[in-house]
Amino acid sequence: MSRIGKVPVPLFDGIKTVFKDDILTVNGPNGALSQKIDGDITLEISDKEIVVKRRDDSRRARSMHGLMRTLINNMVTGVKDGFTRKLDIVGVGYRADVQGNVLNLNLGFSHPIKYNLPQGIKAQVEKQTSIILQGADKQLLGQVAAEIRAFRKPEPYKGKGIIYAGEHIRRKAGKAVAK
Repeated sequence: MSRIGKVPVPLFDGIKTVFKDDILTVNGPNGALSQKIDGDITLEISDKEIVVKRRDDSRRARSMHGLMRTLINNMVTGVKDGFTRKLDIVGVGYRADVQGNVLNLNLGFSHPIKYNLPQGIKAQVEKQTSIILQGADKQLLGQVAAEIRAFRKPEPYKGKGIIYAGEHIRRKAGKAVAK
């Protein structure tokens, strides 16, 4: 039995679930999320919790058990509290700002970069060098953060670029001066 899969997913007040045609929809204060549930997995939904069970002990069913439980838990957490990802911009003249649903980035290129945020993701910019991304869908939030970081990955010599908050960049020594 999967250690993660056997733990029930708690449902909080204000969260409603609908399970129809192998698609689980979770509604809450931060929006609605849907997920297709694998055919090897069954759900027992009550007012207080969702119990994830597998149909048999096949290898595929065992591998999907913990995954489906984690995806459902992320959906419930997302519509209840939401998720946050913070990016820091390091470099002289590098900055960002938000105008509506567009993130404007100046990252040392000859042109500014305009990134359209997908629906469900909000961005805030603090002091032009810190971007805070918020959203209910954890997977989409991580994908958006990775796409923004890919515009200027941190380089190992000076450490300039876009980094996740708390990320440590391994630095390399520069060229040695010959004597």
